[in-house]
Amino acid sequence: MQYSQQRWLCGASLVLAAFLAGTSARAQGDSAKKSGQAGDFPITQAWKDFKMLRVCGDPENMPFSDRQAQGFENKIADVIASALGDSVVYTWWPHRRGFVRNTLSASECDVVMGVPAGYDPVLTTNPYYRSTYYIVTRTDRHLNITSLDDPRLKTLKIGVGLIGDDYTNTPPAQALGSHGVTKNVRGFSLFYDEDTHPQDIVQAVANGTIDVALVWGPVAGYFAKQSSVPLSLSALPDSDSASGVLFAYNVAIGVRHSDRDLKATLDSVLTQKRDTIQGILRSYNVPTVEVKH
Repeated sequence: MQYSQQRWLCGASLVLAAFLAGTSARAQGDSAKKSGQAGDFPITQAWKDFKMLRVCGDPENMPFSDRQAQGFENKIADVIASALGDSVVYTWWPHRRGFVRNTLSASECDVVMGVPAGYDPVLTTNPYYRSTYYIVTRTDRHLNITSLDDPRLKTLKIGVGLIGDDYTNTPPAQALGSHGVTKNVRGFSLFYDEDTHPQDIVQAVANGTIDVALVWGPVAGYFAKQSSVPLSLSALPDSDSASGVLFAYNVAIGVRHSDRDLKATLDSVLTQKRDTIQGILRSYNVPTVEVKH
């Protein structure tokens, strides 16, 4: 996967602009808030010798994870740890620039849940789900928009996600320009802070602030299910026909490149617990598409 095609996930899951070099102010402020002194153990032996699955996690990033372990990535980590006979220990660090450098690479923890399969800075397991971006609309408006080629998108109010401190566009935002849709687009930050939350873009559809939102699947599904106003989701294809921008991604677990034994063990558990993991994804209303290898 090309570097430029990975930043979309940050704040939406994995959230991966987090994994780029550098450190944000929020990350600096939360760096010391860890659970379980994970760094006290040999870097490759905690899961073997101490029966601890040391997870690098974001303390405030629902529906993926939070400090109360309520996210679906938390639940999947619990399943994996249980299969290994391990307990889960978290190192908390917000998914921002410097995430991998300050957690996994610093040997503070051993696994990162929810990274794009093939993401170069880490060694990734086999994917355990695949999702894409979704078109979100109010059901009662009967818009039935299924493609970025729909001419109505040139006049409707459209919400797209923005990533990181530099407000990088997500793939749908990049693709809209190739369809001549630019003047009626509003950006929504995908990061939690005092003023913004990832669900804001979905809630804006529900309350009529915007007509259409283009949202990463897990975020779209989870917050649409919570909405008091019925919302409809339509999947975007694997890639955009006009620009070639990718919309769909395989999602895996990341470990250090040196931890090949751990990677193999995780692959085995992911296979054994596939049905359980898929059940967790369904319970969080995470929309998935067929994994492609």
